[in-house]
Amino acid sequence: MNHNIHKTDIRSLSLDELKNRFLALGEKAFRANQVYEWLWKKSAFSFDEMSNLSKPLREKLNELFVINAVQVNTSQFSADKTIKNTFILHDKHLIEGVLIPTTERMTACVSSQVGCSLTCKFCATGYMERKRNLNADEIYDQVVLIDKQAKEHYGIPLSNIVYMGMGEPLLNYSNVLKSIDRITAEDGLNMSYKRITVSTAGIAKMIKKLGDDDVKFNLALSLHAANDSKRNEIMPINEQNSLAALAEALKYYFAKTKNPVTYEYIIFNNFNDELEDAKELARFCKHVPCKVNIIEYNPIAFADFMNAAVDKTEIFANYLKKQGIITNIRRSRGKDIDAACGQLAVKEENK
Repeated sequence: MNHNIHKTDIRSLSLDELKNRFLALGEKAFRANQVYEWLWKKSAFSFDEMSNLSKPLREKLNELFVINAVQVNTSQFSADKTIKNTFILHDKHLIEGVLIPTTERMTACVSSQVGCSLTCKFCATGYMERKRNLNADEIYDQVVLIDKQAKEHYGIPLSNIVYMGMGEPLLNYSNVLKSIDRITAEDGLNMSYKRITVSTAGIAKMIKKLGDDDVKFNLALSLHAANDSKRNEIMPINEQNSLAALAEALKYYFAKTKNPVTYEYIIFNNFNDELEDAKELARFCKHVPCKVNIIEYNPIAFADFMNAAVDKTEIFANYLKKQGIITNIRRSRGKDIDAACGQLAVKEENK
C-alpha cells in the first residue's frame, strides 16, 4: 500500500504556498524559508537531512509531505567517458539522462517526458509511447544527480544543461520552464541561463509562447531537413508545423528575445546529405540569426537510416560556412552504450 498517496508533493508548492501551510500548522514562516532552501538550494532528498529543523518538525513534515526524489537506477560508462543513467521515478517509471564530458564542458542531457508522443522515425524514444510528463522537480533532480556524478568521477561540476533527452520539452511547457526557474534561481542551483539549451522538434505556437514569455535560455530546433516533403517523411510533427509556420514562429521568437537559434541537422546517407539539401538549409538560415550543428547519425535497431559519408558531410558543412553560417560538425558521444543522440529508449521496458 502506498502511504504517500495523500501526502502533498512539497516541491509542487511555491514559497508563498509553503509559508501558508506552515502558518496553518502553527509554525513560523521563516521555517518555510529554511525548508525551501533545503529543497532547492541544498537539493535535500529527505526531511531527515534538514538538520536545522527540530526533530518534531521533521516528523510532522514526514507525515504531511513527500519529496518525490528521483534515484539512479543504473549507470553505464562509455569508452569516451560519457555516462548514461537510467533514473527511476517515484511511480517506478524509468527515464534516461546522460553526462557528456568534453575538454571544455560538462554537459547534462536531461529528459522532460517518460517516453515521447512524437514519432520521429530516426529516434529510439519515438518508438516508445508517452506515459506522462515529468514534474519540474523530476527534471531538476536529474541535473542534481548528474552534477554529483560529474564531481565524483571527473572532479568538475556541470557547466551546461541540454533538454535533449527523452520527450518533447515544449509539450511539457510549464514544468520545463519551472525546472529552469529553479535551476537558475539564486535560491536554487544558481546556474546561468546562457548554459541551458532547450531542444524542440518544432511546435510553432509553443515557440511563439517562448517569445511571449521572453525566455533567457537557448533554443535549438531539430530541423534535419529544410524541405517539407523530406521533413514530413521523418518527422510527422512537420505536417502540422510546416517550415513556413516554423520560420514565422522563429521570427516572432527572435523579435521578442533577441536570442539566436541553433538548428540541429542529423545528416543521413542519401536522404538529406546532398548539396541541394545544404542550399535549402542555407535559405532557411536567413530567417533569423542562427548557427547549425551537423550531427552524426547513430543507427538504431528500428530504423534503416545510415550515417552520411564523411566527405559528403564535409562538403555540406563547407557550403554552409561559405554562406557565412556558423557550422559545427558534432561527433557522437556514448555510442557504445546507446547514450548518443536519438538512442535513448529504456531497454528494461522493451524486453
